Amino acid sequence: MTATIPVAVPRKGRPLEAVLDRLAARMDAATVADEVCSTLRYEKSITKGKKTTEKDVYDRLADYSDLSDSTRPEYTLLRDDRDGKPRRVVFDSLTLEHGDLRLQLIGREEPFRALRTHEFALGFDSADLVLEEVVSLEPEPLSTIDDINERIDPRDTDVRVVSGLGDTVYHTLLGRPDVVSEAGDGWSPSREFLRDYEGPLCISPRYERLVRAVLGTDVVEDLEFRYPTSGREEEADIADTGLGVYLTVTGSTARDHGLEVGERLFPSETVLMENIPEAGTNAVGRAKSLFTEADIETAIRV
Repeated sequence: MTATIPVAVPRKGRPLEAVLDRLAARMDAATVADEVCSTLRYEKSITKGKKTTEKDVYDRLADYSDLSDSTRPEYTLLRDDRDGKPRRVVFDSLTLEHGDLRLQLIGREEPFRALRTHEFALGFDSADLVLEEVVSLEPEPLSTIDDINERIDPRDTDVRVVSGLGDTVYHTLLGRPDVVSEAGDGWSPSREFLRDYEGPLCISPRYERLVRAVLGTDVVEDLEFRYPTSGREEEADIADTGLGVYLTVTGSTARDHGLEVGERLFPSETVLMENIPEAGTNAVGRAKSLFTEADIETAIRV
């Protein structure tokens, strides 16, 4: 008998692509995974004004849809927060089969919150959102994904992190050399530097709680948070401030603004989560194994 397991996933972006990437290899789904990723990237470029098309968004949505075939991906429309609030085509659902297991990926705006309310046993979201929602703020910094579950109060939520997908970029400390050099020769933007630093730190408002968690409350007491100016590259605002935290891959843009790329404070990675009371069945366990076998780079203590 085939078991159907619904899994909450983001509607767009890097975390959704990471999930599809993993399933492309595990469930012989490379073609449909590539189709979804390509469609969403194309729609993003239209929304951002990088591409144009004569078809309106409803015609494009109709072109992507084939409700007569249950194995085809489905899409829906989301109101984007860019100027003019355009409607954007985003992921809605996709059903994949693996032996006697049917995995039903269902798009949610906030997968983590969907798990918290027991709508799903399994789901994927950015590790950042777990920190922003439920991780306790303590004097000691939180620096690895391994430590997330230890910072979750079991009275607050039944959700725990199971594993990461390895699509890692980092919240990195960036600093202007003249600001860091005030501490003496050989210093670089680092946790050690921040212990004695008192002054402004430029961060994105959405990551304020995350920054408090990964730096620790003792360090944060001496910092004055500054926020980027709308319409500018965040690295430019960090350069004006002198020190800041930003998501980086190569750090090339930061260097273009005269910033020194310092310590990686915390990995921003897509994580598999489970709602423990909802995840006790054998079928859910087999679904989890598609993401937690030996070739997964990050294993989380539960």
